Amino acid sequence: MTPRKTDQREGGNVARREAAAAGPGSRALVVDLIRSAGPISRVELVEQTGLTQPTISNIVRRLIADGVVRETGETVATGGKPRALLVINSQALFGVGMHLGPDTITAVATNARGGTVGHELVARPADHDPSVLADTLIGLYRSLTQGLDLDPHTIAGLTVVGPGPVDVARGRLLGPGEHGEQAGFDLGAALSRALAIPALVDNDATAAAIGEFWGRQVSRDRTFGCLYLGAGIGSGVVLDGALHRGASSNSGEIGHNTVVRDGAPCVCGNRGCLERYASPSVLVDRARATPGLAERLEIAAEDGYGHAFDTLARAAVYGDADASALIEESARWLADAAVTLANLWDLDTLVLAGPGFAVAGSIYVREIRERLADRAFARRLHPVAVDLSSNPRDSAAIGGAALILQGSVAPGHGPQVAMRA
Repeated sequence: MTPRKTDQREGGNVARREAAAAGPGSRALVVDLIRSAGPISRVELVEQTGLTQPTISNIVRRLIADGVVRETGETVATGGKPRALLVINSQALFGVGMHLGPDTITAVATNARGGTVGHELVARPADHDPSVLADTLIGLYRSLTQGLDLDPHTIAGLTVVGPGPVDVARGRLLGPGEHGEQAGFDLGAALSRALAIPALVDNDATAAAIGEFWGRQVSRDRTFGCLYLGAGIGSGVVLDGALHRGASSNSGEIGHNTVVRDGAPCVCGNRGCLERYASPSVLVDRARATPGLAERLEIAAEDGYGHAFDTLARAAVYGDADASALIEESARWLADAAVTLANLWDLDTLVLAGPGFAVAGSIYVREIRERLADRAFARRLHPVAVDLSSNPRDSAAIGGAALILQGSVAPGHGPQVAMRA
């Protein structure tokens, strides 16, 4: 009887160890590998994760049952039993992301592989009453998802992103562009109640980082960075498949690093911030202050900063000397910032995202590549790959959708979001 009790006890211990190994962290690891390396077999997952075959079988079985993963129908011949291949089921879930720009709101819906399936752009309400903003977002969500005829049960949720700082835990926008009423408003909770879905509020630059990582199928082994140029300047870093968040989920604010001691005052309370010398709004103000430039480029006084900066950037691309001088100076500032990011995190990949890169991205890419090749600390050990986002204007909204999807299908790497039945 004693050996039987011992066997039963050991069997129970094995079952408990397998259950623990199949927890959120392991699930996130397996999802990451299928996302970035798929199609991939169960045997390859065992080899690459170090998890046992029973643990992998348990995780994969649950992922298939949840609809997150599917077998392709293809197999790999190994001389023995053919191995079935696994991929992310792109139609399993959809995420919705919304980016709050200075003048507009961009909404996108993406599938589980990060592919955009819908896009809508509306004017941001001039009324700063937070309830007006919430009502606009609610109407935009319904318009987008109903127009795409998405089954509500396949929508993981919504993420609204904007400039930091952001109170991610309470779903509040605290950015310097927000009025006091909005800074104290629980936007995430209001959206979740009205729409009956998980709703997050997050930083646009960090969202763009996870969106680029997810959509590009970047391996979790890469130290991945994103430099974001929108209304301001931000960044995000993905380590082991997860965003580096910091103490309050406000890491990566490279735009508020001092680059000129006792320089121009910034809305953040600091002085000499990078944003005060390289951001689109500052460049537009300088263009308007350059005699004859705004008139020559037809930048009207009533033009918003986004439209005016596009005009300035387009003139630089076409060789206007004054416009080129402004854009190239901005590119040099951002190249210095890229060196800082690469040296802090030992990056091997850096993507440029955000509407500021939409027109003159090639100028920034060239300058940043040259600066990293010349000055990155670890340049003799490895290069830093620098690429432009394939959709820089919508990258923050796409990142918002990626955040809610990652939290749903890979808990342990993203925010904790309950899977919808």
